[in-house]
Formats: sequence, structure tokens, C-alpha cells
Amino acid sequence: MSEPFQAMILHREDKRTIPSIESIDESRLPDGEVVVDVAYSSLNYKDALAVTGKGKVVRSFPIVPGIDLAGTVVSSTDPSFRPGDPVLATGWGLGETTWGGFAQRARLKAGWLVPIPSRLDAKRAMAVGTAGLTAMLCVMRLEAAGLTAEQGPVVVTGAGGGVGSLAAAILAEGGYRVAAVTGRPELGDSLRALGVETIVPRSEMETTHRPLESQRWAGGIDAVGGRILARVLAETHYGGCVASCGLAASPEMTGTVLPFILRNVSLLGVESVVTPFETRREAWDRIARVLAPETLDRLTRSVSLSEVSKLAEEVLAGRVHGRIVVDPSG
Repeated sequence: MSEPFQAMILHREDKRTIPSIESIDESRLPDGEVVVDVAYSSLNYKDALAVTGKGKVVRSFPIVPGIDLAGTVVSSTDPSFRPGDPVLATGWGLGETTWGGFAQRARLKAGWLVPIPSRLDAKRAMAVGTAGLTAMLCVMRLEAAGLTAEQGPVVVTGAGGGVGSLAAAILAEGGYRVAAVTGRPELGDSLRALGVETIVPRSEMETTHRPLESQRWAGGIDAVGGRILARVLAETHYGGCVASCGLAASPEMTGTVLPFILRNVSLLGVESVVTPFETRREAWDRIARVLAPETLDRLTRSVSLSEVSKLAEEVLAGRVHGRIVVDPSG
């Protein structure tokens, strides 16, 4: 029998979500073919909603939160994986419908796991996490729609967050001219260090705008939704495309169809929860090739499980820049 291990478990009491760090046994883990020793997880916006109880993320209690994890295979009944294999998992209901990454051990379905590319280790894989995977999937969709670096600048909204900062870095590494929208002017230097060319104040993008504005962007990656997405579309070049992957500001979009029917603009939806394996593997392989280790390290800080609850509030308040990696053994 394995030794007990540390985990954060969310309980529901009197309509409140109560996080608790507990010592548990492997027998409590959900069914799955592969047992993984978790080296790192990451704290995402969705995790913050789950831990604080401020969003309807968790479907059943008790549960271990954490939509990402990376570590080493301990045992597997599936021949695709062997003990010692470095693996990662993101999405698939982790931390929502099944136990996730805020624990030192996890048991998962083999189909949820992706080998960690050789250019990454577990910590840097979690510095990427769901945020970086989503960012890369956005870039891949834009390029599949015909976007090239030669067509003009690409705008990234929510650039201070995980998806936005990694999207900016990926685009810049690919030779794109990147404009970053943020409400935090103090992040200007750090965003420029990622390769961002232009900083656009969020207030400028939130103002009332005409259905069609001057054409500024060859494409865009939007993680916030709402009025900002509507303005991005109104400013996109003829034949341009925008990838939508988040709703940090609003799930609504108060725009018009004019960018679509007069400028041939395309709005592309991107999700990363149930993305097929081959697409995931392609995205992770490209991430490993494109993102320099020093770029990831500059964006990342590591915290223990005991720090997660406080930091979750900071994430929801928009006071966190870059990526937070969670060490479940800390």
C-alpha cells in the first residue's frame, strides 16, 4: 500500500466552498488506468473560481481542484505508458468533475495524458499549462485561417493574464508584431520583454465605438469577451480573423454583424478542454520548440498548496501577472 500523500480537497458546507489541505490515501482517488506522481500543477482562472466558490466550476464535492498537472507515471494498466514516463494532463474535467492536480498523486484515464516534450520539464510544462495550450491553439487556428506575420499587427487582449501573456510571447517568437491590451500600465516593461511592440490601454478598447472603426489589426486573440472583443472585431482588417477563447470581462458581445458581412472578418472559437490528442500533441510540441526556457521562467512563480487560497482571490481580482506554478509537496 502506498504512503498517504498531501492534497487540497474542496468541501461544500452551507452553500460555501471550504478548501482543506489533507493527508489522504491512494484508495480515495477516482478510477483510471494511470497513476501519476504529481510534481507540479498550476493556478488558473478556472481554478480560482473553484477554490473560492465564486463560480459554478465544481460539479460534485468533495473534489481535488486543479485543471492541470505534470509528473511521472507510477503505474499503468494501459500499454501506452510505463513507470517513469514524464506526462502532463490538462482539461478533461480535471478539478471540475473528477479529481485534479492539487495533490501529490493522481489517477487518470490514459487518453487524458500527453507525454511531456523533451525540451520541457514538469515545472515548465505547468508554466505553460492550460493557458499556454489555449494560446497556442489560438495561434494555430489563426494560421489555419490564413494569418501570416506579413499581414500586419496582431492584438492580444487580457495580456496581463496567463493566456494573454503566453499568446503574446508565442506570437512574438513567431515574428508577429504584437499589440497587447491591458488595464495595468505597470506591466508595460514586462510585456515588452516578451516581444510586445505596442501597449494598448484597456480603457481605449472599452469606450463606445462605431460598428466599423479604422482597420488596425490583421488578427487577434481575445481572452476577455464583452465590449473589448466587439471593438477588436470592428478594428480588424478586411479578411482578418480573431480567435476567441475566454470571457474574463463578459460572456456577452455587444457588437454588430458589420465586420463579418462588410469586411469578411472571421471569428474563430477556441477551447482546450476536450481537444483531441493529436491536436494537443502538435500544440505541445510546437510550444516546446517556440517558447524559450528563460521566457517561461520570467513569467512564472512557484507556490505551495497553502498559498493557493489567498492567491486565488488575487487571480480573480486581476492582480496576478503571468503564471503561478503549484508545488503540491510544498
